[in-house]
Amino acid sequence: MNHGFRSGNPRVTGGKFQVSFKRWLWLNPSVTFASKITMTRILMVPVFAALAIAYGMSVARGAPDEALRWWALGVFVTAAASDGLDGWIARRFNQKSDFGAFIDPIADKSLLLTGVLVLSFVDWCKPGWRLPPWFAVIVFLRDCIILFGIVILWRCKRKVKFVPHWTGKICTVTQMFALGWVMLKVVDLPPLWPCLVAGFFTAWSGVLYVMQGRRILKGEEPGG
Repeated sequence: MNHGFRSGNPRVTGGKFQVSFKRWLWLNPSVTFASKITMTRILMVPVFAALAIAYGMSVARGAPDEALRWWALGVFVTAAASDGLDGWIARRFNQKSDFGAFIDPIADKSLLLTGVLVLSFVDWCKPGWRLPPWFAVIVFLRDCIILFGIVILWRCKRKVKFVPHWTGKICTVTQMFALGWVMLKVVDLPPLWPCLVAGFFTAWSGVLYVMQGRRILKGEEPGG
């Protein structure tokens, strides 16, 4: 969400954030509470990955450690929930900033992509219960193409302003649903099926972003 340092911090010059290491400290009063939550979410990503991998190794040994499973799930859910919390705090207490708008999507993508990557390599609950590798490829390929397109637009001196599309939101929701399907295992239906739905919307939204990028490159309105 659009939150971060209080008014005037950090200073933006030439499109780059001039942030000293001291200002990243959680105890620094110049760092807003909303931004501290976002940075904490980023730190929770490797914690989730370590717990999930440890649990997957226990599954591979034939002795699943359910405590590790629930710890990993708890960290993931807490990190995901913090996204809504820091956004609400930023809006409610006027803690919005350019830095917040910059770091929040990084935190979100880090959590989502780490979840997809880890759960496509380690078994969950039982051998073979994981995300199919092709799903991880589609998710990462989409984001890499979008990032590459943004770089091209920047180098061509184009204003990067994509118009949000409903498929992008459905894409995120279905990806999170696929992750939840694997981690919760409420229904004994292979993860292939939710991944087919999520993969479809992931690819569709990726194509739409590419089309928007082409219009921007031609000097047209992105929504045109």
